[in-house]
Amino acid sequence: MPPEPRDWNERYATKDTPWDSGKPSVELHRILSEYQIPPGDALELGCGTGTNALFLAQRGFRVTAIDISPLAIHQAQEKARLVGMSVHFLTADLLNPPDLGRTFPFVFDRGVYHCIRESGLKQFLSTLEKVSAPGGLYLVLAGNANEPSPPEKGPPRVRADQICSELGGLFDLVQLREFRFDGVVIEGQPFTPLGWSALWRRKNG
Repeated sequence: MPPEPRDWNERYATKDTPWDSGKPSVELHRILSEYQIPPGDALELGCGTGTNALFLAQRGFRVTAIDISPLAIHQAQEKARLVGMSVHFLTADLLNPPDLGRTFPFVFDRGVYHCIRESGLKQFLSTLEKVSAPGGLYLVLAGNANEPSPPEKGPPRVRADQICSELGGLFDLVQLREFRFDGVVIEGQPFTPLGWSALWRRKNG
């Protein structure tokens, strides 16, 4: 079961956030460059303290970024203020988000899907259906069940067949490749857990 909202806030309060490196995702940068994704409206799900949202904004995207932790959103807003960037940061439950008033041609998810798929997949797919534009792209970075380290170390893990069956009803798969998460620190030591980089295109129907 994923933590309750107050637990996510507590993790940011105690800095128990091994995923929050303060550096933009190398894999996000690679996908944007390799697929020549042009700047436009972008939505980040589970933005944390805003590192990747600000990176997207710096590349010319008009970014909306959501997280369930009010503290993380406050820290993200402060980061944006300090660098003079405009990002619409919003505290919201991704299983029951507010109406954002539009859909997005690019949606980025570094770690939400793999955290809530076992208990909230149906609601999360409903959220994805509401926010992703038909024909738009959804990039999800998720823990990989092929990672050999103990299961309690690193992010939750999913098999290739699971990610394909769970997301394939709403999206067509563009690419699925293994990569290693960068910037993760566990007990003071750098850790590069194996992940899935899955790029999807929203079906029109």
